[in-house]
Amino acid sequence: MKNHGAIVRESFIVTIDGPAGSGKTTVSRLVAEGLGFDYVDTGALYRGVAYTAVNANIGLDDDGALDRLCRSLTIRMVREKDGLHIFVNEADVSGKIRTPDISMAASTVSARPVVRRYLLKLQRDLGRDRQAVFEGRDMGTVVFPDADVKFFLDADIKVRAERRHREMTHGHDVTIEQVQEDMMRRDKNDSSRTVAPLKASADAVYVDTTDLPIPQVVDLMIAHVSDRLGQGAVP
Repeated sequence: MKNHGAIVRESFIVTIDGPAGSGKTTVSRLVAEGLGFDYVDTGALYRGVAYTAVNANIGLDDDGALDRLCRSLTIRMVREKDGLHIFVNEADVSGKIRTPDISMAASTVSARPVVRRYLLKLQRDLGRDRQAVFEGRDMGTVVFPDADVKFFLDADIKVRAERRHREMTHGHDVTIEQVQEDMMRRDKNDSSRTVAPLKASADAVYVDTTDLPIPQVVDLMIAHVSDRLGQGAVP
């Protein structure tokens, strides 16, 4: 991967959407690092809400209880030496929100309007007056429809399942086949929901990562952002 250096501009938003296993988390971090931008993992926000709801025994379709929960939450992201950490009500839940059960719960709560309304404001606040790469599922279509650059990453379902299986926290006795089944179910839920479905924005750059190595994907995306900035990378 090339060293592109930091890019100077007061405010610039890059959105990277796509399904699980498309490589968007790894790519988003590296693109942000290469540009000198902040990185925001919006999926972790939904996971944080889902994790808190599950542990409070709140029904994931109970809008009243979810609304009260969201009103009581304080969610913040902190970059530490080992990566981005998410704190919910000052408790670090970073290591607890990446399980298959919380992934499915996050997919469910992400379809609830009360949760989306709460996190929409939070995400837009996070993007105010900053250079940032936002990773998620509806960043370019709903949260930042006027983003400066939009990408949509995708890959073959088998490749995505293999990637996610390798990334999963040790100790989960789950087969690749089970991961693929869960992934297909979540894809269907996310793409068919009425509220903010998973889909590529009409003006997004579509990137198929099935056969592309991560450094090549990152370089292509950074080069595209640099072109849009109209000045290239600053040495």
